[in-house]
Amino acid sequence: MENIQSYINQHKDRFINELFELLKMPSISADSAFSQDVLNTADAVKIALEKAGCDNVEICDTPGYPIVYGEKIINPNLPTVLVYGHYDVQPADPVELWDSPPFDPVIKKTTIHPDGAIFARGACDDKGQMYMHIKALEYMTQTNNLPCNVKFMIEGEEEIGSSSLAWFVERNQQKLANDVILISDTGMISNSQPSITTGLRGLSYVEVEITGPNRDLHSGLYGGAVANPINILAKMIASLHDENNHITIPGFYDKVEELSAKERAEMAKAPFSLEDYKKALDINDVYGEKGYTTNERNSIRPTLDVNGIWGGYTGEGAKTVIASKAYAKISMRLVPNQDWKEITELFKNHFEKIAPKAVKVKVTPHHGGQGYVTPIDNICYQAASKAYEHTFGKTPIPQRSGGSIPIVALFEKELKSKTILMGFGLDSDAIHSPNEHFGVFNYLKGIETIPLFFHYFTEMSK
Repeated sequence: MENIQSYINQHKDRFINELFELLKMPSISADSAFSQDVLNTADAVKIALEKAGCDNVEICDTPGYPIVYGEKIINPNLPTVLVYGHYDVQPADPVELWDSPPFDPVIKKTTIHPDGAIFARGACDDKGQMYMHIKALEYMTQTNNLPCNVKFMIEGEEEIGSSSLAWFVERNQQKLANDVILISDTGMISNSQPSITTGLRGLSYVEVEITGPNRDLHSGLYGGAVANPINILAKMIASLHDENNHITIPGFYDKVEELSAKERAEMAKAPFSLEDYKKALDINDVYGEKGYTTNERNSIRPTLDVNGIWGGYTGEGAKTVIASKAYAKISMRLVPNQDWKEITELFKNHFEKIAPKAVKVKVTPHHGGQGYVTPIDNICYQAASKAYEHTFGKTPIPQRSGGSIPIVALFEKELKSKTILMGFGLDSDAIHSPNEHFGVFNYLKGIETIPLFFHYFTEMSK
């Protein structure tokens, strides 16, 4: 493995250019206008896996977008690592807030990334991080350093809830059989202090619709006499938190795990500057559930947030109207033991109950998933820790994430495998936002670190 840095230095420009070509493809799974682009991206991932050294690569049909499967089996008696990633990306909206076109990748230097960062939609989430694994495989096959078997499962619906993934996994358990699942769709503390994500929050995502009168009304003739759905929706949403920012849905916290003081103290050891955090976000103060720190609020506590709200007239000028309907999209991040289907039902019942009789309420569940916590005392975690320590010179800190990867719990249920989350992104990489980016350092450091995980995991499995 000593020649990995020289291999990366020799092929650095090609690695970046190949990722650029992938980032130019607007594989937006949420918007059907880009369906052909999503399919084209699946084809590109297939070709990349073949070139990297997979012996068998397939584009597997599903009820939705296809899953790209690849494998390199060198010895059935050796361990097998299953790499998961996704080739779809979030919509680029609002496009006008990007400093450069979202699907025209460029490298720009930043304070955090003095060596440059790749700016494009999907740069970090998840094309850049997924592609690290393909280039790591290339290195291992080209230099005869692949120590075990490897399989790839790259999907195209992660950003819309992975609705076809469970269907595929249930029908392909033998094909996907493995000893550990490796995912890079998370982040780490900083480029000087690596960390390994050991916990993920679950998710319940719903859309609500409030209907008042059967048509838009003149606000002068009807104002004050008829319920305004937008006003009603605003009040209903406001009531979902109390004065301590505690969620008011009955039963919402019944299964929430309360961490011990010792566990919270261990979490607090992770480097964190509240002032730097506020400065990076250009906010005067933080805001959240009373009694918890910022890092606890965004990782070990459940949340409820409005992701979008609309209704009535929003065009130029004025239109004095009481809208017939108002809408909102709401996500709830959940902690382990909270079942997303149960929480969705609790939300639905409560939201319908608090609505005045003057309006009708419709709650439409979109998608969700369970939370996940992985142990740190198994060889999977220990192999990842040694890999980071080798390339960064520091032992990584175990850290729970506020994000959700619902399929991790699915994998454990269906494939009986533990998942290791080896993320190389940073909180500042603006995933899901305008100007998403991924550090060149991080991209190349991932390619350097991943083969070491394969090496240590195989060694420890003997």
